[in-house]
Amino acid sequence: MRGRTMKKSKVIALFIVLILLLVPILQGCSSNSGTSGSDETIQLTFSAWGNPAEIKVYQKAVDGFMKENPDIKVKLVPIPSDGYIQKLQTQLQGSQAPDVFYVGDGDISKIIETGKLAPLGEFMNGSESYAKPEEFAEGLWGAAKKDNEIYGITVDCNPMLIYYNKKLFSDLGIKSPQEFYDEGKWNFDAMKEVTDKLRDGGKYGLIVDNSWNTLFSWIWANGGEIYNKETGEFILDQNEKGIGAMSFLEQMVKGKNFTYSGSLPKGQGSEAMFMSGQVGMVTAGRWFTPLFHENKSLEWDYISWPSNTENKQEPVAIPTAYLAANKDSKNKEAAMKFVSYYTSKVGQEQRLNGIGNAIPSINGIDDAITSSNVPEHVNYIIEAREKGFANAIQSTIPGLDKEVNDIMDLMYLGKDDAKTTVEKITKKAKEMIAEHKSE
Repeated sequence: MRGRTMKKSKVIALFIVLILLLVPILQGCSSNSGTSGSDETIQLTFSAWGNPAEIKVYQKAVDGFMKENPDIKVKLVPIPSDGYIQKLQTQLQGSQAPDVFYVGDGDISKIIETGKLAPLGEFMNGSESYAKPEEFAEGLWGAAKKDNEIYGITVDCNPMLIYYNKKLFSDLGIKSPQEFYDEGKWNFDAMKEVTDKLRDGGKYGLIVDNSWNTLFSWIWANGGEIYNKETGEFILDQNEKGIGAMSFLEQMVKGKNFTYSGSLPKGQGSEAMFMSGQVGMVTAGRWFTPLFHENKSLEWDYISWPSNTENKQEPVAIPTAYLAANKDSKNKEAAMKFVSYYTSKVGQEQRLNGIGNAIPSINGIDDAITSSNVPEHVNYIIEAREKGFANAIQSTIPGLDKEVNDIMDLMYLGKDDAKTTVEKITKKAKEMIAEHKSE
């Protein structure tokens, strides 16, 4: 009897030991969120800049992704555009950055250099990705591609074009840019002619902004180049057509055909002046379109950038932003999956359908824009995307964009001529490129 009791006690003790050994293993399996078969939800954070209206647009794609992937929750955390990149860099350095985040075209290169971005090429070519590399226009990758690796995907894009006030042209009896374009004569001479008449009619001709996208578009419009696209070498100083475009800009500013946005009275923006009939033309991507469309008394349209070559259209600059995944994310696969969805056909269509502030960077959903027929020649912005380029070279040299803008500021203010401006940009660009290569 006693032997049987002892034997039973040993069996119970062995059973208890086995239970104690199995409990940690079972707990480990159940707590591993993101593994196959887990019931726990993966939590992702996503940061972007934008005004309240833009954040609502971003949320549409976030909601669409979560509906398709109920096991992944994405929290959108807006960050003010002022100081955005500085905050992101601090977060990355402290390993506290969000899982997914926007990066501007002028900042993507320096963020890649931190080593904190997840390479996306292999994932995009796999079965889990919603978007494939070949679906995007090649000219849009810009500095987000380095050594044939992808570190960011364009969320959408904004090819540069010109908005013109149709009623103002009509009231002043000025031949419209569209008429010149239809005749194959929408060039620098036509631009001078219409801005002469706008100025003489007591209006501003065109508001010129100080940005890489404006400068590059004018130089490319004249058949010029700033950088060698193959080597990255600065060549504006050796390029007659590029220098010619700079001289044209100087002439237009000095003749008051163009007015520099940086010289406008405080609180007076180009879009407000356009809507009030004070200015005939402004340059922008699609971001002014929703605002102008809401103004029912405004008669306006797009026109392509004037081409001063034998071609009806030349390349224009394409401002864009990229979506990137944090290399240190605890849920990197889920983060990359969200990046691919947000930038995919379905993700972009959810955000851009109708009268949006950008156009698709991915092929196959242009109807989301063109079907709106806003404005009449909405197709010009689609054509500009096919020919244009993102900031691919200048943005890879940290700080060079700002240096060029600072030098251009003096020319737009009438303090330097085109020759001096080209000399200054050449000196600064070559110094900074050489320094960057030696690092």
